[in-house]
Amino acid sequence: MRILSKLGLAAASITLIAVGTALPADALTVTQAKAAQTRLNKLGCTAGPVDGKIGSMTQAATVRFQSSNRLTQNGSLSGTTYSRLMASTAKRCDIRAVPARSGSGRRIVISQSQNWVWLIDARGKIVRQGGIIDNPRYLRAGNYTSGAKCGRAARIRKNTDGGSLYLNNFVRFAPCGIGFHQIPTYKSNGRQIHADYLLGTNYRASHGCIRVSASMSASIWSFAASSVRVVVMR
Repeated sequence: MRILSKLGLAAASITLIAVGTALPADALTVTQAKAAQTRLNKLGCTAGPVDGKIGSMTQAATVRFQSSNRLTQNGSLSGTTYSRLMASTAKRCDIRAVPARSGSGRRIVISQSQNWVWLIDARGKIVRQGGIIDNPRYLRAGNYTSGAKCGRAARIRKNTDGGSLYLNNFVRFAPCGIGFHQIPTYKSNGRQIHADYLLGTNYRASHGCIRVSASMSASIWSFAASSVRVVVMR
């Protein structure tokens, strides 16, 4: 499967609230920036080092917080986002409820609006969940089933894009070439084309497949050893 070239990070104007007043990014104190990073990390959003610098990792963590808390996903710690982040009612990034209307029974649920995936067993228990990278332009909402499609194997340990990349632990679920797989790795050195911290954000786009972490791809590989329903929701 071809992979789209990486999308550049959108420039974000980062602001925080101090005593009820929004502050421009260049007016932030180190203490204020560290407070936001500390809170994001506490909520499982993975902001990285608490260094007072609002870089790409903190912006990605902010997007995960925004998606989990139903806020506009722009990576900006603006008034509303910062207020919700510091509130006692702030929702975690790494533990989320399965979307309503996803059905019941054993299934994999994808939320394109949250950039998130859940593995759910037959009893309705969440086996695992985590961030994804996808591309809603190619993968439509609906119900699918993992397995062989268009004469192609259901699972391939080291699938390839036909070029310089491997799509490890590829699990097919939609015709003809759409499936789950680890973030693509370079054949030459085994490195991923982007970092795990971008999962769960809208800062990258796949060519229809669902990119996940290496460990999540291994979980999905095992979970889909037999056919499983995949529910894709906007």
